[in-house]
Amino acid sequence: MDLSSKQRAYLRSLSNQIEPIFQIGKASLTPAIVEAVNDALEKRELVKLSILKNCLDDPKELADIVAERTHASVVQVIGKKIVLFRQSAKKPKIELPKQKK
Repeated sequence: MDLSSKQRAYLRSLSNQIEPIFQIGKASLTPAIVEAVNDALEKRELVKLSILKNCLDDPKELADIVAERTHASVVQVIGKKIVLFRQSAKKPKIELPKQKK
């Protein structure tokens, strides 16, 4: 799902109020983390991840990999924080601003 700049800004404003619920450390990206992020995206739609200092991978690359594997959109990567969004298939909670055509 491609997000417009207005939608991305809206999601960034929502993400300011949430704490990271996942930490990626020395083991980097494991299938268990990807599965847990996938489940969290279905329930919460907007998820924040934190990259620990002992993880040597680039946060932007990790964000792209997680987004690809979970079919989510990267909202932002700031420093060692990643924000992902995916509309819930069962119970959508977040109403995005409409895209201009």
